[in-house]
Amino acid sequence: MDPLVASQRMAPKLLVVGGGKMGSALLTGLLAGGWAPAGDVAVSDPDPGQRKRLTEAHPGVVVVDAPIAADGALLAVKPDVAESVLRTLSAVGITRVLSIVAGLSSARLEAALQPGDVVIRAMPNTPSLIGAGVAGLSGGSAATAADLDWAEGILASVGTVVRIPERHLDAVTGISGSGPAYIFLVAEAMIEAGVSAGLTREISHQLVVGTMLGSARMMAETGDDPAELRAAVTSPGGTTAAALRTLEFKAVRSAFIEAVAAATERSKQLGR
Repeated sequence: MDPLVASQRMAPKLLVVGGGKMGSALLTGLLAGGWAPAGDVAVSDPDPGQRKRLTEAHPGVVVVDAPIAADGALLAVKPDVAESVLRTLSAVGITRVLSIVAGLSSARLEAALQPGDVVIRAMPNTPSLIGAGVAGLSGGSAATAADLDWAEGILASVGTVVRIPERHLDAVTGISGSGPAYIFLVAEAMIEAGVSAGLTREISHQLVVGTMLGSARMMAETGDDPAELRAAVTSPGGTTAAALRTLEFKAVRSAFIEAVAAATERSKQLGR
């Protein structure tokens, strides 16, 4: 849609800036979660192919090639273009931005806007696509309680939201932002292990996914510490004890700690 034509319509409640993986995931989750009717949400993306996919996937959503005026914006672009995009948002009159750009501080984002404009930073993850995401949220220098409520209302429609000081957002990136990839890697390895042990790939996949789902539900619903739940499964001298002994010998616990630290440090580097 031509931006001029779009601008002549009533300004949408939210403009999603960037229709890539995370922008698309959040857009899908927002619409599925009933955050607003499709006509109240717009999305901008410079890539014609991506705009075509978005138009086909989300009938009724205004899809444009450049930002248009809106009540607020969700910034879902690459860090290297975020500041120039923010200047464009400011030029069309957007004064409140929820940024999910990894690494860029609120102070740096605010510098690309007008004095007093609001920035809220968040780090969601890809399970937002199915309404099962989790996000850390923090406000910039001009953000009020009402602004934080607005941002949380958006993210809560696609999962759980945790409000934290901004200094902890890099750690959130390392834990939950990148976290689904860690889980998927573990799932890959377990499925391969099942195949190596003689199971069909289909059966191994079903067993691994069911085990992960059930284990996550046990942690969520019992509230027990993971160490307690692990101990309850582990009989002295049994099969689980043998498996855990091997994992500890291979330093799997340490590998995860170091992986999260590496992701956290990379998030910090992106903001420098």
